[in-house]
Amino acid sequence: MAETDEILMREALAEARAAAEAGEVPIGAIAVVHGEIVARGQNRVLRNCDPTAHAEIVAMRGAAAAVHNYRLLECGLYVTLEPCAMCAGAIIHARVDRLVYGAADPKAGAAGSVLEVLNHPQLNHKMPVTSGVLAGECGDLLREFFRERRV
Repeated sequence: MAETDEILMREALAEARAAAEAGEVPIGAIAVVHGEIVARGQNRVLRNCDPTAHAEIVAMRGAAAAVHNYRLLECGLYVTLEPCAMCAGAIIHARVDRLVYGAADPKAGAAGSVLEVLNHPQLNHKMPVTSGVLAGECGDLLREFFRERRV
């Protein structure tokens, strides 16, 4: 599974790079059902003028449309950065089957870095979470993006 996770995370990284090229914070996501990519997402908050248009939300909207169900029971979500509280809440409500993310987010991560929204013992939906897949590449992309903007 580790090799498959890396292949799929590279697809999410491609989305993150496309977001950066569009001037957005470079975070990408893909939704996978039975090994097939059914939706892609990248940060679109600036382009859509929508504070909820995080990569995860965009990918989950596409996945829901693809499977014709707002419940993503058989859907894995691959994201280049640990989800924030908003995205973690949406992941739970969508009943995503599995989450895989790249870099941890020490400022806003809700899968354990700052908050533990995913798999919280009082919430009703639990899922396997795999962290750190291509974390170096995912983190480097974000660091470079912000380094260029500080100059």
